[in-house]
Amino acid sequence: MQDKFFKDVEVALERIRHIIRQTPLQFSPSLSEESGAEVFLKLENFQVTGSFKARGASNKMTLLSKEDPKKIITASSGNHGSAVAYAAGILKLDTLIFLPESVSPAKLNKIKYLGADYQIKGKTSGDAETEGRIYAEKNNLPFLSPYNDYDVIVGQGTVAAEAYHQMQAIDAVLVCVGGGGLISGIGGYLKQKNSNTKVIACSPSHSAAMHYALEAGYIIDIDHLDTLSDGSAGALEQGSITFDYCQSIVDQSILVSEKEIASAMKSFMDTHQMMIEGSAGTAVAGFLKLKKQLKGKRVLIIICGANISMDKIKEIIA
Repeated sequence: MQDKFFKDVEVALERIRHIIRQTPLQFSPSLSEESGAEVFLKLENFQVTGSFKARGASNKMTLLSKEDPKKIITASSGNHGSAVAYAAGILKLDTLIFLPESVSPAKLNKIKYLGADYQIKGKTSGDAETEGRIYAEKNNLPFLSPYNDYDVIVGQGTVAAEAYHQMQAIDAVLVCVGGGGLISGIGGYLKQKNSNTKVIACSPSHSAAMHYALEAGYIIDIDHLDTLSDGSAGALEQGSITFDYCQSIVDQSILVSEKEIASAMKSFMDTHQMMIEGSAGTAVAGFLKLKKQLKGKRVLIIICGANISMDKIKEIIA
C-alpha cells in the first residue's frame, strides 16, 4: 500500500503540473536563529489559489473529468472551494460548492471571482459538507470531499514530493491539521523516503478534531470554537480514511492557542514579509512551541496558505 501511494504521488505530480504551481522552498534565517534548527518553509501561500488545496482538487478533478460528469458537488470552508472552482475553469467542468456561514469574506470573494456556483448552508464546514453530500446523492452527482478521498490525499502529497526534491534530507515536518488530507499526503510520502522523518501535527485548540481522535483512538464528536485557523476548522467525518493514515504516520500531535497562532502570524509576516493565513500560522506556532525539541534538526514547515481578509490581519497586528 505504501509503495503504491508513493508511486501515485509521483504520477499525480506529473498529472497536475500544468494546473498548479511548483512553489518555492525557502530557508528561514529568523526561525533558524531563534531555534537552533535548520528551518525551511514550503511556501504553498504562493500556490495558484493561495492554498495547497489546489493540488488535491486538481488531481481528483482531472481523474473525474474522464467520466464526463454533469456537475461536481463539493463542500468547503473556503480554500478547497477556491481550488475546485479554479480547476473546474481549467478543465471546463461545472461545479456547485456548499459553504458554511462562517466562510471568510476573502475566501468567498475568491470563489465568486472564479465564477463557480455556490450555496451557503449550515453554520460550520461539517454542516456544509452534510448538505453537499445530501444534494449530491439526491441528484446522483459525484461528491468531492475536501479530505476524505484517496485521490485528494495523493494530490496533497505532491507538496512533499516537491519539497523532498528541493531539500532532500528532512528530520521533521510540521503541518497544520484539519481533516487530515494534507498531513496524510505529506507524511505518507516522506515516510517512504525516510521512516525516521518525524511528522508533527499542529492543531488550533479551538477546533482540533483530529488531535482528539488520535488521542482517543477513534473519531469523537467535540465542541468547536471560532479560530484564526478557519481553514482547518470543523468536524472530522466518521469513517474518514485520513484518520487511519494519521494513526500510522503522525509521530506527535500538539495544540496551539489562539494567542500563540496570532503571535506566530504577526512575527512571521514581520520577519518574512509575506502574508499567511491562520492555518499556516498554526504550523509556525507549533514549531515555536517545540523549538527546543527541534534544535539541531533539519526542519520543514508547511506554509499552507495565504487566504486571509484584511480585517483579520488588522485584528492580528493591532
